[in-house]
Amino acid sequence: MADASAPTRVLASARFSVSKGLLTVVISTVVLVVLSALLAPSAISQGAVLGMLPFAAVLAIVGLGQMLVVQQGGIDLSVPGSVSLAVVLVTHMPNENDALLLPAILAAFAWAIGAGLLNGFMVGRLGLNPIIATLGTNALLFGAVLGISGGIPRTTTRLLSEIAGGSTVGIPNAVLFALGFLALVMIMVKKTVVGRRFEAVGASPAAARATGLHYRTHQGAAYVWAQLLFASAGILLAGITNQPTAFQGNSYLLTSVAVVVLGGTSLLGGRGFPAATVVAALFLSQLDQFVLALGVPFAVRTLVQAAALAIGVAIYTVNWTALRQRFARSAVTATPATP
Repeated sequence: MADASAPTRVLASARFSVSKGLLTVVISTVVLVVLSALLAPSAISQGAVLGMLPFAAVLAIVGLGQMLVVQQGGIDLSVPGSVSLAVVLVTHMPNENDALLLPAILAAFAWAIGAGLLNGFMVGRLGLNPIIATLGTNALLFGAVLGISGGIPRTTTRLLSEIAGGSTVGIPNAVLFALGFLALVMIMVKKTVVGRRFEAVGASPAAARATGLHYRTHQGAAYVWAQLLFASAGILLAGITNQPTAFQGNSYLLTSVAVVVLGGTSLLGGRGFPAATVVAALFLSQLDQFVLALGVPFAVRTLVQAAALAIGVAIYTVNWTALRQRFARSAVTATPATP
């Protein structure tokens, strides 16, 4: 039995409120760090952490984009194509020429806007199933990836490598970019009138339509903003990886949904939790690091990610109270009466 309101519960005090998702994922991350220290100390060494954080930042940005779509009750499965195309554009167009990096970045954002408008039109206007619509867009994006790159990787420009792959006062620049995007999304969604309407439309499109809100516009806009975040993540990924492949975005399909669910955002739409989504990206990245340090094969690592997603769905979408009450009633009914 689904409980759409479960993820919106908060633990409140006089000064602040903490979402259930944020509290859960923070505790889970702390427990994971302790387990890593006990069972695989190499997973939390300075080198391992500094190597993991940039990729966690990329996943966090991708997760924020997916969260915006999930808030509207949809899902964007064009993540791999979007990230891969951004990577290809900012490596193949400049061809190691720093002067051509800015036009390449603008081209990546232009493609992202086009893909977002296409997804938004098919889902918001035509009413197509978001899974089918975004998978079709993903195929088109990978067609562009192969057309531009021919499947051949190229080296990242020096400027992009310094910006995305460098660090400031010991903190990877990718992490600073992720925090910047987090602040932007939180301000837009939580502190503006448009953002509150956006959440209201996701919670109940029928009620939004009755109050005169343009719910289809909000649904379509979610895909555009998501694609811009996917492209930003791809650009950062190209700078972090010296010679990225043309299919660099493939690993973000499952994980982008997992961090959203682990962060407490309901797959039924409604309120989103950006901060919890970012922490969930850190948790999932450290979990992958921990499993890798244990020497577990890649196939098992994928199963671990799938298990984390399943646990997140179970925690936030199943009404466990109602389920316990149902089993309790069934047990009472099945018990024979005492003569």
